[in-house]
Amino acid sequence: MASRVTKRRCEVAAPPRKPMVLARRVSLFEREIRIRLSSAAIEILFGASSHLSEGQVEDDQFFGSTMVTIDLGRAADAVSDPCDETAARRVADLVGTDDRVLRRARELAVGEARRMAAAPIGPAQIDVKTRRTGASLHLDMDIEAPVED
Repeated sequence: MASRVTKRRCEVAAPPRKPMVLARRVSLFEREIRIRLSSAAIEILFGASSHLSEGQVEDDQFFGSTMVTIDLGRAADAVSDPCDETAARRVADLVGTDDRVLRRARELAVGEARRMAAAPIGPAQIDVKTRRTGASLHLDMDIEAPVED
């Protein structure tokens, strides 16, 4: 006598859907995540930077420019984030609005203007522009300032 095995198919029904719960209480606080450059990162980036300056004095007025180049690859050993084009894009977005970076860049431009003018300079007007090329950032600063006697 041959035995015959029949397979039964078990179907499991999905549990019934529950209606969504109404929120009866809300939080007093709204939370957000902010991303900005750390103070240590600013020091590292400026430490890994190079700059090029040019300018001249004309009629007791200094006119010049300073370009700061920050190659993220030179900072790779000091930071835990990858120093690639994606990071450079993000840093470039943050640099243009970070008062600490802009203040540091302006201080550098004024120092270079004093050096090139070989004299003290008065209050300077400085225009800062930021741009990115690959994994490098560029801060271009145009400066005008009166030369003091």
